[in-house]
Amino acid sequence: MRVELVKAFSFEAAHRLPRLAATHKCYRLHGHSFRVEVAVAGEVDPELGWLLDYAEISEAFEPLRRQLDHSCLNDVPGLENATSENLARFVWDRLEPRFRG
Repeated sequence: MRVELVKAFSFEAAHRLPRLAATHKCYRLHGHSFRVEVAVAGEVDPELGWLLDYAEISEAFEPLRRQLDHSCLNDVPGLENATSENLARFVWDRLEPRFRG
């Protein structure tokens, strides 16, 4: 049976969107409470009865949470243009290899 496990995480951070016009409100430094959902899909192990331990998802995300929490995202290499879409790609690029089936 194929399943999808989803675990949500949150962190607080500031960012600005430097490629917008200087008159746009998001050009200025501002903060958010960010919520990230990590979804892992695959086949249930018939012996264990699960896909994987939720703790593995937490363990994989924790270094990213520490890196991003209470930071200015634009200062994180790879997030100089810290849009939500670029943040999603940043997280994906770091977690996908760990959970690649």
